[in-house]
Amino acid sequence: MFRNLTLAPALVFALCVTGGAMTALPALAQDGPLRIEITDGVSEPVAVAIPEFHGDAEAASKIRQVVADDLTGTGLFREIPAEAHVASRGSFADAVAYEEWRAINAQALVTAEVTGAGEEISVKFRLFDVFAGQPLGDGMQFVARASDWRRAAHKIADQIYSRLTGEAAYFDSRVAFVQETGPKDARIKRIGVMDYDGANILWMTDSSSLVLAPEFSPDGKKILFTSFDSGFPQIQSLDVASVTSKPVTQGGGSMAFSPRYSPDGRWIVYSLEKSGNTDIWLMDAATGAQRPLTDSPSIETSPSFSPDGKQIVFESDRSGTPQLYVMGLDGGEPTRISFGEGRYGDPAWSPKGGMIAFTKQLGERFHIGVMRKDGEGEKTLTDSFLDEGPTWAPNGRVIMFTRVTPGGDGQPRLHSVDITGRNMRPMELDFAASDPSWGPLLP
Repeated sequence: MFRNLTLAPALVFALCVTGGAMTALPALAQDGPLRIEITDGVSEPVAVAIPEFHGDAEAASKIRQVVADDLTGTGLFREIPAEAHVASRGSFADAVAYEEWRAINAQALVTAEVTGAGEEISVKFRLFDVFAGQPLGDGMQFVARASDWRRAAHKIADQIYSRLTGEAAYFDSRVAFVQETGPKDARIKRIGVMDYDGANILWMTDSSSLVLAPEFSPDGKKILFTSFDSGFPQIQSLDVASVTSKPVTQGGGSMAFSPRYSPDGRWIVYSLEKSGNTDIWLMDAATGAQRPLTDSPSIETSPSFSPDGKQIVFESDRSGTPQLYVMGLDGGEPTRISFGEGRYGDPAWSPKGGMIAFTKQLGERFHIGVMRKDGEGEKTLTDSFLDEGPTWAPNGRVIMFTRVTPGGDGQPRLHSVDITGRNMRPMELDFAASDPSWGPLLP
């Protein structure tokens, strides 16, 4: 059975699925259906065969490569080289010669066909469990503008990833970031938006004023950021489609920074400095009405909502050194959750809800780490001269962060790491970048 998929009107893609619901995949086993257990990482990646896609040669080759890059980039899969393939298919509709794919130890097989019609392309794909000798889920067909071929490829990879892991996907998503140019003591910064893999960069601001810490709204249509247009940090909201911004806070002798949306987009939580004291404040995103959540002589900053929107985690030095605290939106005394050695900051609540990522400084080294929401199970994932600012992939599996190299010419670069601590990868960008914010999965 084939299910049709087109993309949402804003991108000339819509989701139009026919047939029954797609089941998440079973698991990897020689004597059973294919499944990948990735709770603690995968030491032996699953072997996937991705032969050349049929149809329009140029478009098919480009889409196939992005699909392969998406899957192998997770560290969970390895692509079987084309020169090892012994089976060939004359057309997309040909039957699968499972025995010939088993002969090269392929565990999963991806087949696809790409056809063009004017300014549109149609992409059909199938996924097969080679050892079980059967398809994994229904076939699917995507229709998209030809210019959106990368999104079509990411959608295919998302479906394959979800079927083989049972987890939500993250390839068809975007990341907001800050590009940095110039010397360390006079950096020029502007906000950009790109695909999760660094492609399709769009610039949201120019370099006329200092900008920091972009944060996507839950629907990915807006970005909150800190601007120094007025000479002091204030929060602005940027519409991604129109690339226009407007102030959220007005100053009045105070400084506002570190904004984040609630999961439903109703609230904005942020840090506000008044008369030398910094607290966490809550604003109604529609009306601008605001109230303080904390009232302490300590510095409270970097708030982040829980996925249910009922709590926030934030950084505070009320105990003498920066530590992490959790509190409800209805007030009450915050609960400290970090008790390891060192200084903690930059907390980010996982979209799955059970974990919180953070930056930790221990001695002269910095780490990106994770802990459960009650502070238990702390685990450091990185170790560097300077790692900071973690942000979660939409499925809660991967964390992106900024790594700064040492020395007078040190540059910030974006990196990602799996929550198991494996598969550390630098982003392939030809410029310095910092402050990533991973947006939602696109429709």
